[in-house]
Amino acid sequence: MTIMRIASFAAGEWVEPNGAARPIASAITGAQIAEAGNDSLDMQAMLDHARKVGGPALRAMGFHDRAKMLKALAMHLGQHKQALYDLSFDTGATQSDHMIDIDGGVGTVFVFASKGRREMPDGQVYIDGDIEELSRKGTFKGMHIATPLKGVAVHINAFNFPVWGMLEKLAPTLLAGVPAIVKPATASCYVTEAAVRIMLDSGILPEGALQLITGGTGDLLDRLTSQDVVSFTGSAQTASMLRSNPNILKNSVRFVAEQDSLNASILGPDVTPEAPEFDLFIKEVHREMTTKAGQKCTAIRRIIAPEGQVQNVIEALSARLDRTVVGDPRAETTRMGALVSAAQKRDVLEKAAMIGAESKRVYGDPEALPHGDVNPDAFVAPMLFHCESPDTATAVHETEAFGPVSTIMGYRDIAHAIELANKGDGSLVASVITASGNVAREVAMGAGAFHGRLYFNNATSMKESTGHGSPLPHMVHGGPGRAGGGEEMGGIRGVMHYMQRTAIQGSPDILSSIGGRWVPGSPEVEAPAHPFTRRFNDLTIGETIHTAPRTVTMDDIEHFAHFTGDTFYAHMDEDAARRNPFFPGRVAHGYLLLSFAAGLFVEPNEGPVLANTGLDNLRFMTPVAAGESIQVRLTVKAKTRRTDEYGEVRWHVTMTNQDGDLVAEYELLTMVAY
Repeated sequence: MTIMRIASFAAGEWVEPNGAARPIASAITGAQIAEAGNDSLDMQAMLDHARKVGGPALRAMGFHDRAKMLKALAMHLGQHKQALYDLSFDTGATQSDHMIDIDGGVGTVFVFASKGRREMPDGQVYIDGDIEELSRKGTFKGMHIATPLKGVAVHINAFNFPVWGMLEKLAPTLLAGVPAIVKPATASCYVTEAAVRIMLDSGILPEGALQLITGGTGDLLDRLTSQDVVSFTGSAQTASMLRSNPNILKNSVRFVAEQDSLNASILGPDVTPEAPEFDLFIKEVHREMTTKAGQKCTAIRRIIAPEGQVQNVIEALSARLDRTVVGDPRAETTRMGALVSAAQKRDVLEKAAMIGAESKRVYGDPEALPHGDVNPDAFVAPMLFHCESPDTATAVHETEAFGPVSTIMGYRDIAHAIELANKGDGSLVASVITASGNVAREVAMGAGAFHGRLYFNNATSMKESTGHGSPLPHMVHGGPGRAGGGEEMGGIRGVMHYMQRTAIQGSPDILSSIGGRWVPGSPEVEAPAHPFTRRFNDLTIGETIHTAPRTVTMDDIEHFAHFTGDTFYAHMDEDAARRNPFFPGRVAHGYLLLSFAAGLFVEPNEGPVLANTGLDNLRFMTPVAAGESIQVRLTVKAKTRRTDEYGEVRWHVTMTNQDGDLVAEYELLTMVAY
């Protein structure tokens, strides 16, 4: 059998392992399949390559260009999934496990690509929040922007998800415009290396955007600066060691950690064995115990059920575990494969023994042999413990056996369940299976501070829910306390970890120039023609027209009321309207004024404007009575490319009355052809 030599990719070159390489064994056979590690990598050269080559290339691109790059990368990886599947079997993973890791990783990249296009600007500066008014006359304003860090993101990943674990960090990093150095766990780094080769060979990434270390990081952390980020997934012990690196402390290097987590799942007090939620609870716990052989940072470690339901849960869960075939992950009948290594099995059994010292094992035999022609050294059967005294026990709330091990405990009432869940001192996720909104609210209020994610499920959502243990790229993944105190993903929130938020203060025109968006108070650009006759590429930020005024009559108000059916008293009853402190008497409908505004600024003839797609931030300030007039100012606020044929133009619209008072303000969105 050929031993794979797992290389690093450093400063633009593949570097083979050297004499410092460590052997890597198959979790299925126990035989050596690979070796990885090189103690002569030039860490400074890798950092320089990322900072001087990769960073500038990524920052030269806008957010949308980087989002398109991510989409192309995800599509390319999707075409090579089978090769990654084939390699991943030796990690002990089953085919369904592969789909969580590999398909899930590719899907995460797709999500960040989509969010980058939809939620970030078509430029290089991200505006965070609204413009702040800092002066009486509006000549001095403030805003917050985010720009890419000028350093490197060092990603240190765990062994359990060699593809997803890399991609869920890499996607937001690249979208932010920061190059990455990826360091996977040695035990499964051969899968990560294959994925990196696929990405680099595609030619989609600019040079220097991605490097790979398969082996030790040497003095890498000693060379980081305040512009760098370390994102870590692994044990609390390792996280503490890395986080306390003197250089990281000295330079305040950003450190994002996702570590040990005693995740809990609570069976609601309203759920009986006859309810669909009970079967749902059993399925969720079973899946989290057996998927990836329990080697998931989000797996359910503590099962919290009403005291009267504990035995029912044990029996139902045991029956389901009885049907779980543990063995060769390549076999179609196998439902749970091996741990990643014999060393990992030893660690799991050691931790299980600690839990067993204060709990009773009610299911599972650690000496049970797996099905199939396999080496049993990395296989361990699912084990369920029952802790009868969860209030005084400590190991069940402090010790994570990172394998198919879970402990059930009973609670008296929902307040007690919350207390037990919080004894984990911080987790990535806690779930509650309940049909009661009151129970859900009580848990959210009582346990939210201790858990990064709260997952509620019941008969209504069970068919479409994604599962207790599935971190989604849209949602924050991380947790306080024992879970590391960090956050990953969460949509654009995850991108912000690799950017610097900066407060900007200045005149409106300065803010417009920096942010690439027109700010009220900035100079207006006189349009050479009606802007609705001009194509996307011809329009300039700040281009403005002022319309002629239009007088609003009582006939207009009454016709609109009867035509639409909106006969609200403020428009139709003079006495009632005068009793309203907001109105001087009968006034025009707000939507009538919007319609008149459109009539004032719209160019009726066919042209490059393809569609009106929405209004944002609409506010009515001053009522308009019959006999008063309105006038509109229409300004190009921002432009965003959308397809090869058209882009989105965001217009700032203000409506004023005959006295110059602001009547309404909003943003109009249109699609305009190039």
